[in-house]
Amino acid sequence: MTLMDSFAGRRVPPAVTDAGLALLFTAGAFVPLVPMPADVPALRTPDALFFVLALLSALPLAIHRRYPLPVLLVMTVAVAALQARHYIPHLSGPQGTSIGPSYMGVATAVLLTALRGAPRTATLVVAAVIPAAALTEAVLAPDGHRIATLLADGVLLVAAWALGRLTRARAAIRDQALERASALGRAQEANARAAVMEERARIARELHDIVAHNVSLMVVQTIAADRIQDRDGDKAHELHGTIEETGRATVTELRRLLDVLRTEDEADADPSKEPPQPTVEALPALVDAVRAAGLTVDFTTTGTPAELPAGSHLTVYRIVQEALTNTLKHAGHTRAELTVAWEARHRRLTVRLCDDGPRPGEGAAPRRADLPDGPGHGLLGMRERIGAVGGSLHTGPRPGGGYCVHAVVPLPLSAPAQDQERAHPPLPAPDDPSYDSYDIAGHYEGRPPYADHPRPAGR
Repeated sequence: MTLMDSFAGRRVPPAVTDAGLALLFTAGAFVPLVPMPADVPALRTPDALFFVLALLSALPLAIHRRYPLPVLLVMTVAVAALQARHYIPHLSGPQGTSIGPSYMGVATAVLLTALRGAPRTATLVVAAVIPAAALTEAVLAPDGHRIATLLADGVLLVAAWALGRLTRARAAIRDQALERASALGRAQEANARAAVMEERARIARELHDIVAHNVSLMVVQTIAADRIQDRDGDKAHELHGTIEETGRATVTELRRLLDVLRTEDEADADPSKEPPQPTVEALPALVDAVRAAGLTVDFTTTGTPAELPAGSHLTVYRIVQEALTNTLKHAGHTRAELTVAWEARHRRLTVRLCDDGPRPGEGAAPRRADLPDGPGHGLLGMRERIGAVGGSLHTGPRPGGGYCVHAVVPLPLSAPAQDQERAHPPLPAPDDPSYDSYDIAGHYEGRPPYADHPRPAGR
């Protein structure tokens, strides 16, 4: 910001300010055309050269912001030529000191150069341009007035240079103060946010203890009610009522816990407007969207849908979404086959997606296990999701080309079936296709994706 810009209160663009100064000093350069007093030495009659030099002594100020040092040099030479040709009075002579508009134009150019120029440019002006201009004025001055001209011109230009540097320094100090104030404000805001988060964490820990206590109490009461169900039905009924009250209180505390942990951005959002998490029933819409992107998908569902936790629903949807995304990225507009099988006998939901690989003439990016692709961070995200619900995941290339993703999600058991399995864990028959998917202790691990050939290597 220049000194003139500050006077204008920043309401006038700098280019307009420079143009206004240029017009002002250009008009002042034609002052010698006005009749001069009789005691002033006669000046040369203005001619075409005078008009050219007068314009060069002021008009370049209009482009000073772009070329500060060249503009200063042009104006200084033009004023010296005007004085040498006796078109304007000497700076100091028999008539005394006469600082006319042309000299003020040069001083203004020095001020603006010191204000806008780099430190090296400002040093060059005060160390070379100003002494050269003062010495030129002194040489052109009349005999007996050279020292006065040297001092007058030197003081005028050095004062203009000092004012420009002082204004620049004050602007820098002001900017630094504003930046420090802004940094301090940000630090205070960060400290306040950290204090809020620390308080939220403390409240969350307290609420967590309350919820954990309530849940433990519900478990104990449930066990007690189950044991006295046949002997004392009224007491069991009373315990069931207590469990219900405790459960409601626990739900309330959980809501408070979520409210405490919710960030400010999440708190501003209306929870009722948030869309529900996708489920297995949303897979047909996902397949239609992928088909619109150019991927040919054959979608097949077998078996009878069973109860599935919300987390397992979301896991199946995200795995299919990630697998389709990877197919589009690595294989392009190819053909894929998606099969979702509800296998009640084995208490599992099997999801299998196989593609045919890139079509002839289309390149394919290499498939890597550590590549963070799509919305679920690639295969790493798939494995994290499937591991969280106790399932298994197998991926690898198909014989003859293409790629397969095979995920198995266990289905939950009903309460009677859980009690029976705890007492007598079933083992599959040797001829069961999933026999090799059980470990020696009888824990289910999931069916391998290929029954006819070895398991493929993972990406």
